[in-house]
Amino acid sequence: MIADILLKAIASAALTDLAELNLDFIEVETPKHEALGDISTPVAMQLAKRLRKNPFSIADAIIAAIHAPEIFASVEKAGAGFINFRLQPSYLYEELRKLYTERSRYLRPNVGKGRNIQIEFVSANPTGPLHLGHGRGAALGAAVANLFSAAGYSVEREFYVNDAGRQVKLLGESVFARYKQLTNTPCDFPANGYHGDYVDVLAREIHAAYKDKFSVAGFGDVSEFFIDYAYKAMLSEIKKDLSDFGVEFDRWQSERELFSDGTVMKAIEQLRDKGYVYEEDSAVWFKATAFGDEKDRVVIKSDGQYTYFASDIAYHVLKINRGFDELINIWGADHHGYIPRIRAVIKAAGHDENKLTVLLVQMVMLLRGGVPVQMSKRAGEFVTLKEVVSEVGRDITRFIFLTRRPDSQLEFDMETVKKESSENPVFYVQYAYARINSVFTKAKERQIPLSFDGGTDLSGLATPEELQLIKKLIFYPMTFLNAVRTREPHRITFYLQELAGLFHPFYNKYRILGEENSLSRARLMLCACVKIVLEEGLGILGVSAPDKM
Repeated sequence: MIADILLKAIASAALTDLAELNLDFIEVETPKHEALGDISTPVAMQLAKRLRKNPFSIADAIIAAIHAPEIFASVEKAGAGFINFRLQPSYLYEELRKLYTERSRYLRPNVGKGRNIQIEFVSANPTGPLHLGHGRGAALGAAVANLFSAAGYSVEREFYVNDAGRQVKLLGESVFARYKQLTNTPCDFPANGYHGDYVDVLAREIHAAYKDKFSVAGFGDVSEFFIDYAYKAMLSEIKKDLSDFGVEFDRWQSERELFSDGTVMKAIEQLRDKGYVYEEDSAVWFKATAFGDEKDRVVIKSDGQYTYFASDIAYHVLKINRGFDELINIWGADHHGYIPRIRAVIKAAGHDENKLTVLLVQMVMLLRGGVPVQMSKRAGEFVTLKEVVSEVGRDITRFIFLTRRPDSQLEFDMETVKKESSENPVFYVQYAYARINSVFTKAKERQIPLSFDGGTDLSGLATPEELQLIKKLIFYPMTFLNAVRTREPHRITFYLQELAGLFHPFYNKYRILGEENSLSRARLMLCACVKIVLEEGLGILGVSAPDKM
């Protein structure tokens, strides 16, 4: 609403051609301090850069073009060129009614309009159980997918299975070595092999099924069997752990299939035809320097072996050719140097490199009572995602993963998150939802109707706490749009914590039932709207909204 008004004011003031602008450009936010107003925008400063004009004169022109006294109690210029708005109480009441009657249509602005987007996330090597870093990426990817689906995009969720590289071979070798030990046959354990208990479990499974059948074989004789058995077993466990974590995928893309069906060679030849692949020193190279990379990259080594980059080329060309309007990859932060390389591939294939967005996820520091817990997959000394979810629950785990920007470090203290107090943010939010349900249960017992219409009198909602709650509720679509624009679902997490932080003091200070009828009805409708928004936001995060706690 405010962004639309600003667009009309900019057009009316003849500041610039509206075709140069889009909704993402019109930033609208809530000021950090209430004294600055209810809503603020830095649009005058942003236009100043484009128009090479003083931001104060631009702000004056925009303010002069805004004629909406029924919405704004005041519109003022502040700071370095911000425009601050104060909203009329009557407008707040009308918007609250819209929220209640329209619900998801009000809360979910349709900015996607059916555009296709693919989100690839987790994509853990199937060489061991998922750890917390994978879990953080899973929670982020699922929440981003939920955001885009709610915003009107057509979303595909994909897991890229790295089942063709050296790591799955190393897993197979590790399992083979443990199997040989069970048959009392000498066998050297591979250097840098995997030492986790799960390797022993896989070896025992094979020995139980095949006894000493492979005891005299060398790994080269049975490598295909051991590699396939080991990685497929781990992939099956990964799928189950993700499903238990509430994360599902539409597509599981095998790296092996990219080789077997000719996709890799086809992509390389496509780039060769465009002049970006060449041969030198018996190897095949991608001309990455043509796109600003520091050096060209090997695609096929001189011994004929494909590099990891070869399948990555094929994978991304395949995705682009499948017609997605945008690709989002969620990678570990250690892959940041790989981004320009993949963008170069997309550009070399003749597509807009900006179709790819990469979100980097930092690892999680696991604590127990403030003491770090060490994690190392190969050494087998790590706490799995499954163990954490089993101990603290899916809701808590997902919520905590989404309390920080993905590229910032996250500490996850197993003891703190189990506390049923305000120290535990997910408990604090879910408890607000449960409290509202408790109020509604009592209202039903007293045969008080809980349906409301456009004629419900809300004028009694006049205390500072009530007006703050209403403002927070009707600002949800703004938070939602900003979360979609920035691909940052943690903005929803922050919002829900702030909403709960406003609701609990209101609940503790004021009577909802037992007041005279019109005020009680107004407060019940306010609670109903809080419940609607809490459920909506928790749904985006993939966290449940429990009726009782």
